[in-house]
Amino acid sequence: MRIDKFLWCVRYFKTRSIATTACKKGHIKINGDAAKPSRDVYATDIIEVRKNQINYKLKVNDIPPNRVGAKLVDIYRTDITPKEAFEAQELLKYSKEYYRKRGTGRPTKKDRRDIEDYNEENED
Repeated sequence: MRIDKFLWCVRYFKTRSIATTACKKGHIKINGDAAKPSRDVYATDIIEVRKNQINYKLKVNDIPPNRVGAKLVDIYRTDITPKEAFEAQELLKYSKEYYRKRGTGRPTKKDRRDIEDYNEENED
């Protein structure tokens, strides 16, 4: 089965065209090598998928005949993603909450106080 079709069948991408685009951009690797959308997938292959700033690692158990339901996905793949990848995503989420976008106007009074507190800490 093609890699783009496999990722669509096991519900990692909503459409097959999105999976194809991800392959073309180099976000998909099979056994450490970049994969084209037409690359075949076999049982025991290790697939790395870069999606939402997380590097997912999947082990192919079997090839599905068609797109499968969400409850049956675990039959065809095993998720071996390290927990550090998800912890890094949590840190990114927290850092984005405190970031002010450029061009949003003057700093608020709270922002100004936070900046002053930060500067006072660095002077000591």
